[in-house]
Amino acid sequence: MNDKLMGIFAPITTPFLSDGEVDYKGLEQNVQFYAQSGIKGYLAIGSNGENKSLTNDEKLKVLEVIMKNKGKDQTVMAGCIFESTKETINMAKKMEEYKPEFLTLLPPSYFKSQMTDVALYKYFTDVATAVNTPCLVYNAPQFCGGVTLSINLIKQLTTHPNIVGIKDSSTGNIESILFAVRDKFNVMAGSANFFMTTLFMGGVGGVISLANAFPAITNQLYELTVAKEYEKAIALNDRILQLNKSVSGKGGVAAVKYAMDLAGLVGGNPRLPLMPLEEDIKQSIKAKLEAEKLI
Repeated sequence: MNDKLMGIFAPITTPFLSDGEVDYKGLEQNVQFYAQSGIKGYLAIGSNGENKSLTNDEKLKVLEVIMKNKGKDQTVMAGCIFESTKETINMAKKMEEYKPEFLTLLPPSYFKSQMTDVALYKYFTDVATAVNTPCLVYNAPQFCGGVTLSINLIKQLTTHPNIVGIKDSSTGNIESILFAVRDKFNVMAGSANFFMTTLFMGGVGGVISLANAFPAITNQLYELTVAKEYEKAIALNDRILQLNKSVSGKGGVAAVKYAMDLAGLVGGNPRLPLMPLEEDIKQSIKAKLEAEKLI
């Protein structure tokens, strides 16, 4: 297991100003807070970072801000997510100039019916061969038109020297992935819903959206689990599962950002076409967080 991936990662959000422009100052403030929070690092420019709503120049600027303000020992995974091999490689090489520790690659999905194991294997390995930064593949069918990485494909990808792991945010696949490749691949949970299961079964860590608003309790869950303080860990996991259901489960990125606002961080609204939260959902989230004494 790669110790740079062992722990809690925040899939860091991108704040926007009222005119829809990126709030780089707000992002800087958030990262400076996270740098002192104890979490292992960040997934930059992922789905919670509204990757597909950012221009290429904005993506690079966001990555620059994160790299300049992260903690000395924190790890950054940069989401390099495009439809063509050429554009992915071009952006990956630009991202490498900022020296993230890892690149995260989501499968292309526009031509879904043609994204066979053969096509995806070539895509991932072509990109990984073209760069010097270690790559992680990202299994998240809910964000890429239902394209799911098969177990056979994942097994094949473990043989490439520059593909070192997988982040799985899908439903119902993490156990099969762990059974298949945990002895040769860094497997990370992409959801609080199966984070503890992932650790129990040999995974290295997790990218947990709740860490955007409450990094301390998510990091505490990781520490209790690896310390084998199972009674405390299970109780805290139950609490985190309920919080996760009440926050991101209520409204996705917009809800995560609202929870950040309530926690004193710079959240704000997502960028259009994603809509702000309805007022009744805001009140529901606020009531839950107040009941849990988190705000």
